[in-house]
Formats: sequence, C-alpha cells, structure tokens
Amino acid sequence: MKNSTEILFVLQGLNETMSTKQTYYVITLLAYLFTILVNLTLIATIILEKTLHEPMLIFLCNLCVNGIFGACTFYPKILVDLSSELSVTPYKACLAQIFVIYSSVFCEFNTLAVMTYDRYIAICKPLNYHSIITPQKVVKLLLFTWLFSICESAFAVVLIARLPLCGFKIQRIYCGVWAVVKLSCVDTTINNVYGTILMIFHFSQVVLVLISYVNIIKASVRSPEDRSKFMQTCLPHLIALTSFSFAFLFDLLYARYGPTDRLLAFRNFMSLEYLIVPPLLNPLIYGLRLTQIRRRIFRLRCQKIRALK
Repeated sequence: MKNSTEILFVLQGLNETMSTKQTYYVITLLAYLFTILVNLTLIATIILEKTLHEPMLIFLCNLCVNGIFGACTFYPKILVDLSSELSVTPYKACLAQIFVIYSSVFCEFNTLAVMTYDRYIAICKPLNYHSIITPQKVVKLLLFTWLFSICESAFAVVLIARLPLCGFKIQRIYCGVWAVVKLSCVDTTINNVYGTILMIFHFSQVVLVLISYVNIIKASVRSPEDRSKFMQTCLPHLIALTSFSFAFLFDLLYARYGPTDRLLAFRNFMSLEYLIVPPLLNPLIYGLRLTQIRRRIFRLRCQKIRALK
C-alpha cells in the first residue's frame, strides 16, 4: 500500500512506437484546433447576432462552451503523452483530469436533456412556449447544467481521494474513475454504489428524452412548420444524444465489468469517441441544419472577404 499522493500513474493505453505517435500527434493537434475553431465560431455567431438570442440557441451555445471546456483539458495532456516515450501523470493531476472530464460529460447529458425539454415545449405546446421558457427559466436551467454536473464530479473525486492505492498502472489513454478505483487496496462499495446511481440517473435522462421524442414526432406531423422545426433542431439533437450516450455507456460498462487484456484498440476508440466527436460534431450539425446560424456565418464571411478587398 502506497501513499496515494506520491503515486505517479503510468497510462498504458498508448503502446505505439514513437513514429506512430508522431502521426497521431499531428492528427490530434489538428482535431484540437478545429474543435476550438468551430465551437468558438458558433459561440461568437450566437452572441454577436441579437436575433439568435433564442432559448434553444442559448442552450446550443452552452453545449459549445462545454465542448471547449472538455477539449482544453483532454487534448493538451494527450498531446504531451504523444510527444513522450512514456505516458505518466501525477496523482493530483489525474484526479483533476477526472474531475474536469466527468464534469464535461455530465454537463453534456444535462444540456441535451434541457434542450429536449425546450424542443418538447416548442413543438408540443407552442402557444405556451414563451410563458414557460422565460429568460429567468433559461438562466436557471443553465445554472443547473453546470452546478449539478460539477457537484456530481466533485463528489466522485472525493470518494476516490479517500482510497489507498496498491498499484500505479492505468489501462487507459487518460485517467478514468474506474481505472483508479480498481487500483484500491480496500473495499470500494461506496464508490460502486455512487457510480451506479449516477449511471441510472443519466441513462434515465436518455430514456425520458427518447419518450419525449415520441411525443415530438407525433406533434411534428401536424404541419409543415412543425416538421421543419423537427428536422432543423430535433434531428441533429437526437443524433448527438444517441452517439454520445452509446459510446459513454459502452466505455462505462467495459471499464467496470470488461477484461482489461482484450480489445485494447476498440476500447481506446470508444473511450475517445464521446470526448472527441461531440465537441467536433455538435457545432457542425447544428450550424449546418439551423438556417439562421448558417446564413449569419456566411454573411460574416462575405463581410470579411469584402473588407480584405
């Protein structure tokens, strides 16, 4: 049993040669820069254009802020690991990475759930939309997505920090909750119970979202306008939620119950998918589907081109 604060974790998810790591480094760096660019573009477009200050677009802006929040924690560390022969991380840095990554993941779940609530009211109860989704309600919902996510992650980190550890090798590319908990020398029942509660809560959110979409689809067939709303805002949202939820569920279940000596490449892919794809995909699918955002971006681009001439 070692003093946990003195442990230097070895991340064993990257077993490639240095030449392969250099290729991955370039790809990862480009993905990082492009993720920041597309999210900042969408955020700036929504903030600067007063006609885009609708609740749905404010929630979308929050989704992009969360994407940058998660990317700025995940990408710099993996870029350092790809430029080094050995991937290591100090104990406190590992806990910090767990806190930020899981705060971002939980915020993604909460924001997608809030966006579903907004779309449900907009399509199923259009006459009451502005009386229900008020500016005050929007602020409360935004605070909920962040404060609740941060509290969930903070408590998870506190439960990990109390555990004495007997090992230092993590079979992942980055620090994860279960990867560290499995190294504990003592009983981890409390951690397991808390993790199960979080898993049930967030996937109950997904089930409620899908149930809401059944009602939204039923309401969408009433008129061409409702069908247009569904195709522009709900369909991208459903794609984002499905992709994100499936990848996170697989990674969570495999980390808890799956063998650590098989399917390493596939496990690495799935553990990266829900951290890399949503921040990259969300601005693109929403930006391309939402007409008012697309037009505003093209207008700004044309203005810059004329200014350069």
